[in-house]
Amino acid sequence: MSEVIFHVRRYQPGKDARPYYQEFRVPLTPGLTVLDGLWHIKETQDPSLAWRFSCRMGICGSCGMLINGRARLACNTQITELGTSRVCIAPLPNFDIIRDLVPDLQPMFRTHKEMKPFIIRGDGLTESSEGEFIQTSEELEHYLQFSYCIKCGCCMAACPTVASDREYAGPMPLAQAHRYNRDSRDMGFAERKQVLGGGRGPWRCHFAGECSRVCPKGVDPARAIQLMKRELFLDVLHLRGKSCAAPCAGKPTDAKRREGIPEAPKPTVG
Repeated sequence: MSEVIFHVRRYQPGKDARPYYQEFRVPLTPGLTVLDGLWHIKETQDPSLAWRFSCRMGICGSCGMLINGRARLACNTQITELGTSRVCIAPLPNFDIIRDLVPDLQPMFRTHKEMKPFIIRGDGLTESSEGEFIQTSEELEHYLQFSYCIKCGCCMAACPTVASDREYAGPMPLAQAHRYNRDSRDMGFAERKQVLGGGRGPWRCHFAGECSRVCPKGVDPARAIQLMKRELFLDVLHLRGKSCAAPCAGKPTDAKRREGIPEAPKPTVG
């Protein structure tokens, strides 16, 4: 195989009546990724081709797109791994299209923001520069896997519920809500459940598992959503433990003792 045929979905709102596919031929070189192929097309054949990218290292999540029917990162997908000389590329489904391979991810990010994806405290300690928030390795394991999310949108594109239910928040925002609910330093479960308990929450999930199958970082949002259902159910039965049982001020380090910096007061939990 000396070359690869790229079938690229093109669409420019306001100019094109409907999306269409355009064919390009790209020389196959060792280690050629889908992103490399798109750059070759842009530099040698059609400079108007548009897509989103940044790091080229599978870290930023910018280059998520539909590659041979599966949501993937273009920078992490080598042509030889696809096992074919034809590569069909389209923008991520379940999103509006800005142009060509560029999806509009703003709705996903707005929903993510609604889930309050940050540590919430009610004791004012986050405003102090003194003391530490102590966390054991066991407590870290409760949410570490879910913290690897790079917000690429691949899980949202693969989710059949997102495709049919516009009210559903989707796997990325829900998995990140669970990530903070399970953080021992967080006290924000009561605030988040106001959103999670409604029609946007995890109860709309049919557990197809496609979100976890396509996740390029192994986050497993499907698992996070099922664990979130359990947390909400236990909360209704008043069986859910406190998310942060006053562990957080910590002991001052030796350096702080030498400098006379006092230990931050420990929070009082009712």
